[in-house]
Amino acid sequence: MHHPWGGLRAEWDGPVTPGQAVVVDGGRIAALGPYEELLARYGERARVREWHGVLGPGRYEPDGAALLEAAYWPDPREAADLGTEPLTGAALAALDLTDTRWGASARRGVQRLLARGVTALAGPFARASVRTAVERSGLRAAARPLAVDADADFAVLADDGGCLVTVLGGRLVFRRA
Repeated sequence: MHHPWGGLRAEWDGPVTPGQAVVVDGGRIAALGPYEELLARYGERARVREWHGVLGPGRYEPDGAALLEAAYWPDPREAADLGTEPLTGAALAALDLTDTRWGASARRGVQRLLARGVTALAGPFARASVRTAVERSGLRAAARPLAVDADADFAVLADDGGCLVTVLGGRLVFRRA
């Protein structure tokens, strides 16, 4: 059970309702509703996670293909030579990228997207290694409202808009330290 202290937003642009919670069973949303009622119903068998933010549908990244196929996300071991931010344009063209390096870059890019609360992104992805990284991540093609029996894909955002938690298919895939 996920209990967001800031409230729950079932749709990205919808109102925030305080005192709500989400119950996840496997990869699906089992229940949405008042925290106290859900705690009474599921509390004995549920692990309760408390979050200091607003829980809602994850963010949708419309530039997914560009971020993962037209930018190189450097490995931390390359930071001294390449920096830590994605490389594009002439800096990208100067690199000799194999398919293996593109796949590794895409995995690092996906991690950065998850850290922003992204649960869905636009493709298509022309490079097989990038497509594989996206498919294995669990990211979806479209963000959906929170609803019972829907995929348990959501994010918890702090007051400053930063992501605290990202969940895909019921799995906690990002948590801010």
